[in-house]
Amino acid sequence: MKPVIAIVGRPNVGKSTLFNRLLGQRQALVDDRPGVTRDRHYGETRTESGREVVLIDTGGFEPEPDDDLFQTVRSQAEAAIDEADLIVFVVDQQAGLTPADRLAADILRRRAGDKADRVVLVVNKCDSPRHDAEAMEFWSLGMHPMLSISAEHGRGVWELWQELEQRLPPEPADGPEAEADEADEGEIRVAVIGRPNIGKSTLINRLLGEERQVVHDAPGTTMDSVDSLLVHEGRRYRLVDTAGVRRKARIDDRLETFASLRAIRTIERCHVCLLMIDGERGVANQDARLAALVADRGRACIVLVNRWDLVRAHPERNVRVVDDELDARLPHLSWAPRLYISALTGKGCHRILPLVDRVYAEFDKRIPTAQVNRFLEDAVAAYSPPQLHHHPVRLNYMTQTRVRPPSFVVWANTPDGVKAPYKRYLENRLRDAFGFEGTPIRLQVRRKRRLGEEKPR
Repeated sequence: MKPVIAIVGRPNVGKSTLFNRLLGQRQALVDDRPGVTRDRHYGETRTESGREVVLIDTGGFEPEPDDDLFQTVRSQAEAAIDEADLIVFVVDQQAGLTPADRLAADILRRRAGDKADRVVLVVNKCDSPRHDAEAMEFWSLGMHPMLSISAEHGRGVWELWQELEQRLPPEPADGPEAEADEADEGEIRVAVIGRPNIGKSTLINRLLGEERQVVHDAPGTTMDSVDSLLVHEGRRYRLVDTAGVRRKARIDDRLETFASLRAIRTIERCHVCLLMIDGERGVANQDARLAALVADRGRACIVLVNRWDLVRAHPERNVRVVDDELDARLPHLSWAPRLYISALTGKGCHRILPLVDRVYAEFDKRIPTAQVNRFLEDAVAAYSPPQLHHHPVRLNYMTQTRVRPPSFVVWANTPDGVKAPYKRYLENRLRDAFGFEGTPIRLQVRRKRRLGEEKPR
């Protein structure tokens, strides 16, 4: 198992900045206001000596939270403390030693128990040696040694890595080879997307079997894309909980705008998207925009109609009504399978991962060229392309050029003669012949080179 390092501290002391610095990339959302990070945020990196470790960025640790949401955030931080091999306790030199820091230090000591060396005290925002002298008051917390760093500028981070490496648990005798076999099998990256407060974090927790994501009634609780690793029946899944994406006209907050952009980027880096729809309220305009975005980015997709347990109370809404609504409002995802679930009660959730496996296999499917050309002959024989300016349009041959998503190229004498309706016809025939459930298909028509013509650059 890779050792786990948790970063904890009061809100707005620079935990996410330090997380990004140690990770070597801007993965966690950073802003000047407190309370931006609310979930446990996981990332994998290597130490200076090359050892793989798992970093956890936690929400602001309030020793005495007076708000329900911050109480949940504190429980998330405590769960990370219990899970971690090492704990980086971050304090703010500019704010000075506060009573909340003292209470947090006492809580850390109690939870660490007899393993006090698990906690490393880090005084952040020490941008110069002058600030190091001002940080001496933190010695009174009784945690040694104390390191002064500037996560934003990278000052003292190398020394922090050296200290962490000395305190890491011994590497197992068989080394990292045991983990290499597991990593070689690959993993399926699954993004859970939808409007705010649709139940995305609840679904992630349901699939993980633990309360890892913060769940609250207030829309916008999840502000960042959060990765969670799940191993189910020997297969690895990286579940990504995204911020709810609202209409641009309703996004009047700079931070929420950035979170929405991060959700869109998450779609691009995942294999399969789970688009959650509110079964009670039906398909909204933003759901249709997200569906178009998934199709445009070429991602596999499954439509999850959530809160189905509540729909039964509505006599006018049933599967047939909702199916007709999805057909009308989401034509971009006519190829996507649908599941009717309740993330809160667990109804239908056991069917999600098997369907993800099936859709991913279609997303990664490659058809031999000989079969593709036999398909093209049969398709043209059944329905030939219309003529262009009274000249016949001939489709010469066809091949699959890539997967994820499946992409095909057709060579023709006159590519302009193959219009959108005929491309849709070929796509539908491809699905009838080879499946491709849950994945978009890319179809491109190119002009066949004439004899002696140079290949275009």
